[in-house]
Amino acid sequence: MADQSTEEQLNNYDFTSSDAGASHTFPMDAGQIRKGGYIVIKGRPCKVANVSTSKTGKHGHAKANFTAIDIFTGKKLEDIVPTSHATSVPNVARLDYQLLDISDDGFLSLLTESGDTKDDLKLPGFPEGFDDQLRAEFDAGKTIIVTVVSAMGHDQVMSYKEDTTGN
Repeated sequence: MADQSTEEQLNNYDFTSSDAGASHTFPMDAGQIRKGGYIVIKGRPCKVANVSTSKTGKHGHAKANFTAIDIFTGKKLEDIVPTSHATSVPNVARLDYQLLDISDDGFLSLLTESGDTKDDLKLPGFPEGFDDQLRAEFDAGKTIIVTVVSAMGHDQVMSYKEDTTGN
């Protein structure tokens, strides 16, 4: 490669990836994570429901016992981590979109803030009855705003509300 120009070297790389390169998680000391915060347990993004700490034992580390709820499935997960050790925390984003349509197979058509459509989300099926309620509200002609939570490369509709602003 020493005899190639800089432009030729750049042409050998593929810059067409749509990934911004941002990490899905970041490290944080387990002792800094509080109730209501987020943690990754068994590879799943979770919201911390309870944290208890044990005193230092004969091996020298205080332990944090986390009880957390998977933000996408609602399942309860537990983990024990030394408070001085780093653990993974998911980057969680929450965005609102206007609902344009619901297809017969359950895919949603959403309007982004930039005016584009997002058509890759499906009705979540969780909690029970959520899909039927959302479909009924939309079929009644109401303007619906859905809240989408994104974490660790997964997006899911978590809630909705009627848009009463008239936009």
